[in-house]
Amino acid sequence: MASRFGLRIVAGFEAAKGLIVLAAGLGIFHLVHRDAEEAAERLVRNLHLDVDSHYPRIFIDVAARLDDSHLRMLAAVALVYSLVRFVEGYGLWRDRRWAEWFGAVSGAVYLPLELYKLWEGITWLRVVILVSNCLVVFYLTQLLVRRQACPPAAANSPVAPVGP
Repeated sequence: MASRFGLRIVAGFEAAKGLIVLAAGLGIFHLVHRDAEEAAERLVRNLHLDVDSHYPRIFIDVAARLDDSHLRMLAAVALVYSLVRFVEGYGLWRDRRWAEWFGAVSGAVYLPLELYKLWEGITWLRVVILVSNCLVVFYLTQLLVRRQACPPAAANSPVAPVGP
């Protein structure tokens, strides 16, 4: 029962990541045939950031170089990523073993990158992302190990166990 509750939390977490990326992808797609640089500047100002500071300036400069084909590609990648997160969330919600494997492996793939980013500079956001991902990978791995050690009994098996 506790593992089902934990799986539902992880499923919700994965679905939330999918929703965030889907919203970002739709926002990117909305910029097709529009001035992406102007939209980036407006976003930076709405977030009350200094347009001339380092990271907002990088963001604005990248947006200035995006053409419609790049915007469509980014939106498509966001759509595919969000679909993958939704499928994983569905599988975890329905207590599917394949989803546990997929979640553990896909989460573990990001750990080296997250550690590298933390090595570049420690921020609260990077720490939270790394810790959250480590917890999800650890939890799913523990479930897989427990399932391997104690496979479910064949309760309705029509064949009686054969023994010596």
